[in-house]
Amino acid sequence: MQKHNTHLILAAIAAAVTSMAVAEEAPKKWVSSAGLNFTLTSGNSETFLVGGSLLTGTKWDKNEFSANADVAYGQNTTKSVVGGSLVSTKSTTAQNYGAGLQYNRIVIGDRGYLYAKADGRQDKIAGVDHRFTFSPGFGYYLVREKNLEIKGEAGPGYVIEKLQGVPSDDYVTLRVAENLKWVISEHSRVFQTLEFQPQVDDFDNYVANFSVKLETDITTSLKLNVTLSDTYRSRPAPYAGTAPLVFREKNDIQLTAGISYSF
Repeated sequence: MQKHNTHLILAAIAAAVTSMAVAEEAPKKWVSSAGLNFTLTSGNSETFLVGGSLLTGTKWDKNEFSANADVAYGQNTTKSVVGGSLVSTKSTTAQNYGAGLQYNRIVIGDRGYLYAKADGRQDKIAGVDHRFTFSPGFGYYLVREKNLEIKGEAGPGYVIEKLQGVPSDDYVTLRVAENLKWVISEHSRVFQTLEFQPQVDDFDNYVANFSVKLETDITTSLKLNVTLSDTYRSRPAPYAGTAPLVFREKNDIQLTAGISYSF
């Protein structure tokens, strides 16, 4: 697909968001949180891992808006003897960044909505130089109660990506997603997401994302979070400089624990 078609798609999504939000009352309240997790070990091996996240969102009239960003970086140092000398070897174990935003416009009762979503990610260890995804579609709250929300979303999508070792690519996808929020008690909550994005003209090429987070209050503003996430890529990036090509693992699983502050 030509570059000017990409610009047309992005412009159409932006126009849709603008037209749905025009003339609406301004957002009443923003709910935000910033999180941090950190790991440090020393001795025969030295490990450093730090991660951060930022979430924000608001609702007004028939509109819902949310945005997120996250970053993770890790390094490991091991020691070995080479030629009678002690040598330290450093390797990067995590280096990824991501951000996204979504706008929903309720159009059917208090459950059905149109959405526009955009996100981007870079993951050096997985060989993803960049991956941008744009997707409009329709969503519906299957359950919308005080302590439980379950919603499903579906629509077309457009991906622009560059994997290490292969040329840049862009293609049309389908997007099917499910989100759950369960308030277990006054001080504990579970958030779960599942997303599946196959290429329209090649269903063997797809990316699936899954995450589940348990959040528990420490104080009114301070929370403890434990998150399990998994990204599955049916066609992972190859390692550079290998002939024949040797491909990376399809699954990237991450378990983190940290503290977040709500404001």
